[in-house]
Amino acid sequence: MSNYSTDANILEYEPQIKEYGILDFTDDHTKTTADIQRYLRIHWWPRVSRTQVRYFNTSVEMDTTKLTASQFTRAAVFHVLAYYILPKLTQHSAEPDRFRVMIDFYKAKFQEEIDFVLQDGVKYDFDGDSTVEDSEQQPVHFNRLVR
Repeated sequence: MSNYSTDANILEYEPQIKEYGILDFTDDHTKTTADIQRYLRIHWWPRVSRTQVRYFNTSVEMDTTKLTASQFTRAAVFHVLAYYILPKLTQHSAEPDRFRVMIDFYKAKFQEEIDFVLQDGVKYDFDGDSTVEDSEQQPVHFNRLVR
């Protein structure tokens, strides 16, 4: 499984993050990728699988290898910062330190970004031909009025 983000992606948003003593975040990237895939299984897959599984005659289970990883890079960066990297750096005291403030910021940014991805349409190769056609990229609220 390839990760949705790398240390280089994190450094684009937080250039000084490695100055705090942790030099490698590979395990955190792996956990974040698994978390995003679990999020999609819960929030996206049940809605699209009802129509797409019948249309493309695919498995009922989501195949994570058919997801377009680059679509989740920004969300993965925000997630890994908020849920794995910054909690290692905060003091977890009653008074929020700068890392606690950053955690709250990146949690909100993650939710915003993953919502954008879901609204735009997750790129998933339903037919397995290694290309994602327009018919294979549908937003969460496909064919439905949302108020």
